[in-house]
Amino acid sequence: MTARAAVILAAGQGTRMKSPLPKVLHKVGGRTLLDRVIDTVEASGCERIVVVVGNHSPAVRDLVVRRLGEGAVALQDPPMGTGHAVMAAEAALDGFDGDVMVTNADCPLLLPADLEPLFAMRGEGVDLALLGFEPKDALLYGRLIRGADGHVIRIVEPKEATAQELAVKACYAGMLCASKSALFGWLSRTTNNNAKGEYYLTEIVALATGDEARVKAFIAPEEAVMGCDTPMQLAQAEAVFQKRQRARFLAEGVAMLAPDTVHFSFDTKIAAGATIEQFVVFAPGVAVETAAVIRAFSHLEGAHVRSGALIGPYARLRPGADIGEDAHIGNFVEVKKVAVGKGAKANHLSYLGDGTVGAGANIGAGTIFCNYDGFDKFETHIGAGAFVGSNSSLVAPLTIGAGAYTGSGSVLTRDVAADALALERGMQSERPGWAAAFRAKKRAGKAVK
Repeated sequence: MTARAAVILAAGQGTRMKSPLPKVLHKVGGRTLLDRVIDTVEASGCERIVVVVGNHSPAVRDLVVRRLGEGAVALQDPPMGTGHAVMAAEAALDGFDGDVMVTNADCPLLLPADLEPLFAMRGEGVDLALLGFEPKDALLYGRLIRGADGHVIRIVEPKEATAQELAVKACYAGMLCASKSALFGWLSRTTNNNAKGEYYLTEIVALATGDEARVKAFIAPEEAVMGCDTPMQLAQAEAVFQKRQRARFLAEGVAMLAPDTVHFSFDTKIAAGATIEQFVVFAPGVAVETAAVIRAFSHLEGAHVRSGALIGPYARLRPGADIGEDAHIGNFVEVKKVAVGKGAKANHLSYLGDGTVGAGANIGAGTIFCNYDGFDKFETHIGAGAFVGSNSSLVAPLTIGAGAYTGSGSVLTRDVAADALALERGMQSERPGWAAAFRAKKRAGKAVK
């Protein structure tokens, strides 16, 4: 198979997003637009990936370096059009010989299956393969003008198109594929003789046609090539992503009572046989095993929910939460970086942060793992079968032994031995008749006034 590379264009200013965050660092499904496109071209078999960035977005460059290394960065400075952006990537592809895919960085719904037809056309002898689509509203898109043989002969921008050309449904999606030598050969012949003084990538279509090269287009679904230039488009892309995820999980055997209210991330893992109730949010890093039930209005992030566990309603699982088989995490319970053992229960109004809860342990309502002193975090460990009384404050570092009991309302600062009872509360005293005398005194005082 011919070697594959990708050039991802991520140097745009993104001004229409109206945000201090660079456009390609906005997220769909909990993952940045740029990360999603990198994922797609990697899955397409691209062995070399170059991302074109601008000086105005050091955070974009940092992301590329973290994922792909310094050698994957190409700087476009100053920006002089899409053709100029691709030319900026040539040096980073030094030593590569094969097909080069060019794509935008703001198309989060693009899948490997959408790009594969372009590589396939290259394998069939097409010199320049273009990705097109048929938008519902073609107002802003360049039309793919074909000759009598069906080959593309040029791309016409809307402002320059005739009425007949404007009637063409097929539009250019911004992605193309050609051999490295042909691509940069055509780019070297582009000019910036236009009102903006920029080098346009689309100009290579006419150059290729003039060379009698074969130029063909594959028409992809509109949502596949959807860009995100504005907050509205970002929201629309998120909606499509969520629709795809819901359909996938339902098809795989996940029960959802109201799927339109459940929100997933790009890496959510849910096994067949799990049940997800209404208004549940899965942030990144969540895995749910079979027979688990996530009840309504729960929020999970970076958590593992094991078989048969019951979560919620109104529960929050934060990164590091590992909920064991058949364990219960109930309403208004927050768990962070705690492994909860098999069959353990924390059913009401508790914070469990940093530590472990042993199998079969019971955490009473109002229990707090006091894990932070303002500078460092400390761990609390609850032994198997222990019973922690309601409204307990467990000041870490602390260990409560297996089978131990703690009295309700205790503030515990020392370890508790296995099977012991620990109490920490003041002696209760009672003064008979005090309340009645107090009320009488107050009423008499008001009467004098």
